[in-house]
Amino acid sequence: MVYILIWILTLGISLFLFKKSSGSLSLFKPNMLSIIFYYSFFFSSFIGALLIVLGIDDNYMINRIRDDSVRVTGFYFICYIMIFTPLTMFVISNLLGFKGEKEFKEYLEKPISVQREDSKDIKMVFSITSIICLFAIAYVTLKLDKIPIIEMFKGSGNLGELRIEASHNFRGNIYIKNILAMGLTPILSLVAYAFAVGTKQLFWKLSFVVLFASSLYISIYDLQKAPIFFYLLMLILISIYLGRLKLNWKKVTLIGLLGVSFITILYIFVQKIAISEFFQYNTGPIGRIILTQIAPFYLHLEFFSNYDLNGSSLPSIFLDLYNIEHVRSARVVMEAYYPEKVQSGIAGVLNTLYAGEAFANFGYKGILFSTFYIGIFTQLLYILFIRLPKHPFLLALFVYFSINIPRVMVGGITEFIFNPFWLFIFVFFSGLLISITFKNKIIKGYKGYLGYLKEEEVQKN
Repeated sequence: MVYILIWILTLGISLFLFKKSSGSLSLFKPNMLSIIFYYSFFFSSFIGALLIVLGIDDNYMINRIRDDSVRVTGFYFICYIMIFTPLTMFVISNLLGFKGEKEFKEYLEKPISVQREDSKDIKMVFSITSIICLFAIAYVTLKLDKIPIIEMFKGSGNLGELRIEASHNFRGNIYIKNILAMGLTPILSLVAYAFAVGTKQLFWKLSFVVLFASSLYISIYDLQKAPIFFYLLMLILISIYLGRLKLNWKKVTLIGLLGVSFITILYIFVQKIAISEFFQYNTGPIGRIILTQIAPFYLHLEFFSNYDLNGSSLPSIFLDLYNIEHVRSARVVMEAYYPEKVQSGIAGVLNTLYAGEAFANFGYKGILFSTFYIGIFTQLLYILFIRLPKHPFLLALFVYFSINIPRVMVGGITEFIFNPFWLFIFVFFSGLLISITFKNKIIKGYKGYLGYLKEEEVQKN
């Protein structure tokens, strides 16, 4: 009973702080912080934490825990995260004078910012970048012996192994795959969509159709469920921000039913989950969200209680300076608790809430300080995008980060320290926008100067 009361109190405080920091927790007007609350914290972490501490989880992963005290320790740490992450956001908002509800509402109503004089330069750079991404998708496809999505339709019986082979054992250049094919293509489709809405030009409409089809393929070719799910969420979110979609309970229910139907198909045909297990709280997609996502956090607490990785999970760019081998805690835990699956080649990593990797590297202080860091990082980014112009480049970035930061939050802490792809896309789009704006100012200034000279010449004559 005590745990339930603490859980309810924590939830109430967290709801209040998240709403104040974000401006809205409405399902009809989602934003970066509300998605973090619902996806990363409430459904993926907080519900499971209560079931685990009460001992009613009946989860296959939690059953591997030898020390039941971590059930209690983990519960209190997750309660700490639920409160102090939004509390940090709330403090940052007040320091910067950010009025969440007012500024988020103004952003939703703000029109798309498209300058006609930018069109030629943007189209040229966009076309070149899009062609490179399409070639990258072709490269990824050619580097695979078998394409999992095609093998599924052929009735293959080893889809699990093919999925691991395609996603974790890719034999080609990993940067071409992750940055150009899987990373940049979906973002470019968002840019094309925003320009198509803002300009109504055929070029942008056709570009979106091509990039949309390409993004769908590269999101689902290896039968992973998350990429396609989150890509479609990005399209929904950008449609809301562009004023093309207004959600209500009917639309949310329809979207939910379509999502459940799609996930059902993947679970039945790819993971061979029986219908009888599909809707149980501890198995199938429900168990995957509320228990399996947070369970590795408890495995981290148990396994790394006697030693830590001493920062070995930090980005390689830092570790290489000291000749330290890069190690992901999620892989270490998988090898420790599921060696048979690793040996057979059907297991990858046990990702979980960022606090798991923080604990594996720096112990309890890692959880404490990483929570403040995450709160500061996300709130500053959220405020930055809300206050920037609603240009298609910036809007696409905002939508991308709004969906992918919650994803990364249940994957680890190192991506928040240094993420080369985040840095790449931010510099690329921002740099392009700044250079075009600067060029236009020079041209306008030059034309103005020529006009001034002509006027002087007329006056002399």
